[in-house]
Amino acid sequence: MNSEPPNLLRTLKQYFGFDSFRPLQEQIICDALADKDVFALLPTGGGKSLCFQLPALVRPGLTVVVSPLIALMKDQVDAMQAAGVAATFLNSSLVAGESRKRLRGLHNGEFRLLYVAPERLVLSGFLSDLQRWNVNLIAIDEAHCISEWGHDFRPEYRQIAQLRHVFPYVPFMALTATATERVRADIIKHLQLREAGCYVASFNRPNLTYRVIPKSGPYEQTLEFIQARPRESGIVYCQSRKAAESVATRLTEDGVKAKPYHAGMDSKDRGRNQELFLRDETRVICATIAFGMGINKPNVRFVIHYDLPKNVEGYYQETGRAGRDGLPSECLLLFSAGDVVKQQQFLDEKPEPEKTIAREQLQQMVHYAESAECRRASLLGYFSEEFGSDNCGACDNCLSPRETYDGTLHAQKLLSCIYRIRERSGFAVGLNHIIEVLTGADTEKVRKFNHHQLSTYGIGKETNRAEWGAIGRELIRLGFARQDSQRFNVLELTAEGRAALTQRKSVQLTKPMKVPERREHAIGEIACDEVLFEKLRALRKRLADERGVPPYIIFSDVALRQMARVYPANESEFMRISGVGQLKLRDFGALFIAEISTFLAGNARQIFADDSFAMSAPVPRPGRLNDTTRETLKLFRSGESVEEIARRRNFATSTIYGHLATAVETGEKVDLNQMLTTEEQDSIRAAFSKYGFGNLTTVHQALAGKMDFGLLRLCRATQQRAAGLQPAEAH
Repeated sequence: MNSEPPNLLRTLKQYFGFDSFRPLQEQIICDALADKDVFALLPTGGGKSLCFQLPALVRPGLTVVVSPLIALMKDQVDAMQAAGVAATFLNSSLVAGESRKRLRGLHNGEFRLLYVAPERLVLSGFLSDLQRWNVNLIAIDEAHCISEWGHDFRPEYRQIAQLRHVFPYVPFMALTATATERVRADIIKHLQLREAGCYVASFNRPNLTYRVIPKSGPYEQTLEFIQARPRESGIVYCQSRKAAESVATRLTEDGVKAKPYHAGMDSKDRGRNQELFLRDETRVICATIAFGMGINKPNVRFVIHYDLPKNVEGYYQETGRAGRDGLPSECLLLFSAGDVVKQQQFLDEKPEPEKTIAREQLQQMVHYAESAECRRASLLGYFSEEFGSDNCGACDNCLSPRETYDGTLHAQKLLSCIYRIRERSGFAVGLNHIIEVLTGADTEKVRKFNHHQLSTYGIGKETNRAEWGAIGRELIRLGFARQDSQRFNVLELTAEGRAALTQRKSVQLTKPMKVPERREHAIGEIACDEVLFEKLRALRKRLADERGVPPYIIFSDVALRQMARVYPANESEFMRISGVGQLKLRDFGALFIAEISTFLAGNARQIFADDSFAMSAPVPRPGRLNDTTRETLKLFRSGESVEEIARRRNFATSTIYGHLATAVETGEKVDLNQMLTTEEQDSIRAAFSKYGFGNLTTVHQALAGKMDFGLLRLCRATQQRAAGLQPAEAH
């Protein structure tokens, strides 16, 4: 923005080490400096904290940050102090003497930033203190906690609105990483934001890969996944405290450094385990949803959901704890219909209307898990954002599309059963009862309502209950039936469902998910000298231990990989590294430059394909093609176009492009001249050279949206192979 104060970029570089703002940050900051209320929805890792931290540095007074977790406060204050910013927090973890010391500092105007819990904020004595501390901004982090429709509602957040009357002229800033349109409106209403500037960034996290697989021996699946990534850290989310303890214990016995984390633990034990994880001394945390809210560990490389999450918002936020540094990271969900039943049993214990809200949210989560659509598009659509493509190239449904089949007969049977039960009894029933009728079950409920006398009784015996459940949920997802969450999830036919029955319309259904074959893991990262990277990691760990802070407080993995790529030899070159500000240059520059110099004295400098910091996309290792990919490659080589193959095989064109890209990544040759002109290939090659391989969305936009995402993935794979770029060694 042209109206921004001229010192913002200088302050950004000096304290945070960045040369430019992320999307929306500067607009939000300028609004805050103009004393305007702001609502900001930025994805996890999108730079929410900077929006209130930087304004605190460029004008006098105190910025108060309302934060829900003790760990979040300590984490951010550590980071601010490491950058040379006067910040502190007040919460129950402090002994009386330390609290008094910090209060004296606040009375003396020694701090620019104060982090505080909502409960303390509204205490009468504390409010009086605040009025004497020259408060110039009140930032409410994790603002979705104020809404009953949010996934983590906290009643104490409702009290924050009292501050509006105490500080009528102080601007408010509400920030969250996850909120539907309904929750956004709720936040603005309850915080009484006045003519707020509303900023909603894209929910897309292009560096994350999403996968859902059927739960089949969940511990063994989890162990295999983690053992394939021996140098990567991650989080395993479990539904119960018992499961978190059990999985952590078994992982430890199997040689994986893992610790549990849940609300039932002693606070000291919980805090110690979290600290071990933040300091890279524990590789895996097995946790309930109590863990991770606001934890700024940038190098979490994977998030596994051992059990089904309760809602899409929670799932999105939890997966968002992976890859905060922008490097490729993975999200795996183990799905079982049995988990759905367990969650529903928990919901039955809730009071109304909380039960109704929770049922709706669970139903949406199940739809996501079972859908054959692009995972990324489904997630973004939930938050009212359109992805713009039917193939993201980075989820299981796009990388390995599930087959469809003519499900007309199954649909007719199930929809007819819904109709017959309603016609006979005058009331609707749930999916489980419909399945009992279809499969000819002899139950008390079936006999009580004489449903064994229906024409649809037993007509579905050839299909098992689990398969009928999946079919029923897909018909709901496709809009042929409606599940009423306010009436015990009973099923009713929709207008489309009645039309399908009466007109005998063809219905395409998706074959169930299969447990994937074991694959060797490789993750794409900023290409760099891996040996030097490990030496820099060791130096970072030593410096972090000496200072009693997590390693990423010193430098992020992104920064270390850039150092191991460009080998900075002096302060000027070192300042080009992302995240290097004046204080970090002073404190650590000489040490890291010396380490690099020592390394180069005995090792040759590696030359990379280009000198940018662009991320390389994940490239699978050479391997065997599956049957569906091999068939596409065969047809393409016989001279058929992508469009012809798509029509012949009843696939989207983007899926066919995806098959060809997979073929290239496994070592096969695909002639781009069959589908692109020389000029088009040059344009695509130039876009990748400029923006790097890691973000297809940016390249797609740079090409004015004219190229299919699947085609771009194919071109990326071809370009990487031509440049001799290989996947990183599996560690």
